[in-house]
Amino acid sequence: MKIIVSGSLGNIGKPLTAKLVDAGHDVTVISSNPDRKTDIENLGAKAAIGSVSDVAFLLETLKGSDALFAMTPPNLGGANVIANTTAAGKSFAKAIEEAKVKRVVMLSSIGADLPSGTGPITGLHNIEKLYNELNTSVTFLRAGFFFTNFYNDVPLVKGAGIIGSNYPSDIKIPYVHPEDIAQAAAEELQHTPAGKNIRYIISDVRTPGEAAKVLGTAIAKPELPWIEFTDEQALEGMAQAGIPEEIAKLYAEMGTGLRNGKIIEHFTASKAAVDGKIKLENFARQFATKF
Repeated sequence: MKIIVSGSLGNIGKPLTAKLVDAGHDVTVISSNPDRKTDIENLGAKAAIGSVSDVAFLLETLKGSDALFAMTPPNLGGANVIANTTAAGKSFAKAIEEAKVKRVVMLSSIGADLPSGTGPITGLHNIEKLYNELNTSVTFLRAGFFFTNFYNDVPLVKGAGIIGSNYPSDIKIPYVHPEDIAQAAAEELQHTPAGKNIRYIISDVRTPGEAAKVLGTAIAKPELPWIEFTDEQALEGMAQAGIPEEIAKLYAEMGTGLRNGKIIEHFTASKAAVDGKIKLENFARQFATKF
């Protein structure tokens, strides 16, 4: 199969590309960074350097392909995030339709069933709606919250001896490791079910309190507490960390969506399998090496 992978060689794209090349497929990786070309080719894939917002570039790249892993960069543009994310989805949808790609696997998220109240996930909801109109086989790969986002908390743990966000320690959160997403995407790209399908990819379902304890134990801080911040405290902390105001507000809104249970409601009701292999304890060992 000729398979296109967007997302460059990030935490998902790199292992996904390696899996597909090892399986004997003709793989092209889309990247906006020309410096990635050699790394992509060293994996045995071809490089397509350009923007996922450029319809002409996407159409040329997708011509003759059998399948596409469609991933929209997070916080696209740094401002007007939802509009920019949705616009990239429109570009992809137009190119997919014109190139007549038979199979699409879109990286989405838990909470993408909701039209609002989910922060940056709203853009993925909009893209799911666009892809639902395509005359092709589409699987919406709805991922949990990335374990690797805990790396962003390292300065807080080191500086204040705490970890936290604007939701409580005792709610259940579906987490996922990027390598489990890559495995699920590889599986989905290599077969073509009819119509539109949703697959949740979740590695573990744990509370933030459990996450704090397991991560803390891995870094010799077994009493590391999870602190629930107010929305105002969360916004202030993100501002101090240099996160742009618009993005900070979106992440605070996402925290509210977790706190009120709306974001995980569909996942919970669907009784989807938790089939990722990398559990919290496995990730904790990786976290310790970054601390």
